[in-house]
Amino acid sequence: IGSISILHDRFLRANPALVKLLGYQSEAEVLGLTISRDLYPDGDASGFRSQPTRAEFFSAIEFTWKCKDGKPVVVRASGRRISNPESGEVLEIIAEDVTARRLLEEQLRHAQKMEALGQLAGSVAHDFNNLLGVIIGYSELLSAEFGPEAPASRRLEMIKKAGVRAASLTSQLLAFSRRQVLEPRVLNLNSLVTETQKMLQRLVGEDIEQNLVLAPSLGKTKADPGQLVQVIMNLAVNARDAMPGGGKLTIETENVNFDDGADFYDVSVPRGEYVMLSVTDTGTGMDEQTRRRLFEPFFTTKVAGKGTGLGLATVYGIVKQSGGFVFADSELGKGTRFRVYLPRVDQPVEKASVEPVKTRAIQSGSATLLVVEDERAFRELLHEGLRSMGYQVLVASNGVEALQVAEEYDGQIRVLITDVIMPQMSGPELAECLTKARGNIDVLYMSGYTDDKLAPIVESRGELIWIQKPFYIDDLVRKIQEVLERKVAVSNGPVSAPAATLPGVD
Repeated sequence: IGSISILHDRFLRANPALVKLLGYQSEAEVLGLTISRDLYPDGDASGFRSQPTRAEFFSAIEFTWKCKDGKPVVVRASGRRISNPESGEVLEIIAEDVTARRLLEEQLRHAQKMEALGQLAGSVAHDFNNLLGVIIGYSELLSAEFGPEAPASRRLEMIKKAGVRAASLTSQLLAFSRRQVLEPRVLNLNSLVTETQKMLQRLVGEDIEQNLVLAPSLGKTKADPGQLVQVIMNLAVNARDAMPGGGKLTIETENVNFDDGADFYDVSVPRGEYVMLSVTDTGTGMDEQTRRRLFEPFFTTKVAGKGTGLGLATVYGIVKQSGGFVFADSELGKGTRFRVYLPRVDQPVEKASVEPVKTRAIQSGSATLLVVEDERAFRELLHEGLRSMGYQVLVASNGVEALQVAEEYDGQIRVLITDVIMPQMSGPELAECLTKARGNIDVLYMSGYTDDKLAPIVESRGELIWIQKPFYIDDLVRKIQEVLERKVAVSNGPVSAPAATLPGVD
């Protein structure tokens, strides 16, 4: 509570709560302030003069004052204006510090904005994956039909390559939207950084000095190693582009404990133990307005044609889906430092499988397959492509129609090939119904994104085979062969198969 002389631009009175709000030790210090000069960050109190003095009484007027230490404080004031013969017009105010409240509101708005962008990006990527699957698939079928010596062969190959490049962009969109399938395992980040660093020299160039500062007793974290490599690579590329004349790139790891949690740039990090990965460059840096938009998809400061604006959005999505946090510290002319915090786990490192990947020869088949896909063009592609390989193919546009087709078919259906996300009934729900009805159907899932539909299956059965859209027909046939041969291996334990991906698609 206090009173202000408009004429003299000073406080006439300030109670202890107001003194504390402003960060001073005594009322005398506050009474000695010149309000327009000492309380306003820009040295201009015109907003304060105009708003509260418009009427005799005012309520919930908000403005920003400057504390003794220079930090801003958002104040909400109510009060009245009175006339004093000695001091002229006087404002009697009750001031409330609402800085924390406004900070929380800003955090919520930012989270909602990123979530909305993620949902949009995921939906766009899912739809585009179906379309790209049609483009890539038919170009593959036509290439096989015409042969490599045909005049149209080169043009078909260009179409296929363009589809693969587009698929790479949708893969990044899925990463930002946090709707890609991860294969997390317990790992040592130091080992991952050391392995990745071997690839970075060719990526960043010889004019950039690399420096590794790895914590010797670094804790372990659980994440998808392939996706973390992409995080490191994307941050390194961002650093390279910020140093066109060369510079220094430093990658560090460190154990970090937040006993009481922490706040960075309006984002709260819960208390706990974390493993930190930081990537620092000596490049051009950026202003605050740019820093705040860094992780938005398609936001880029590069010239047209030099960047998609998805690299850092991909980093954001992977880190968030891994349960972590990522922040950027930067100033113009002083370089940039990215900090990634991942939860620390107290579990032994899980070694990656060292079994060589066997390239299966493409063989014609004769088994009956039930293909369920809601996108008509992609469904027709799968029907045509699989029939050309000798398979008997039944098709349905959704789960309900698939149950009807299966009921009307008297023969054995060896494999159900189903999309994960479909109207009326999801792929996992369809698989459960058909397995109960027939009992001898193996399942191959197709996924543009999963949206956690497969998680219950992994938890309950610990096994699944799936293929990531878009894909080549040859890759799909290899997966079908794997499914058909799977029963031989089932007696020795469950089989888990990762998604096939197109060359060049992360």
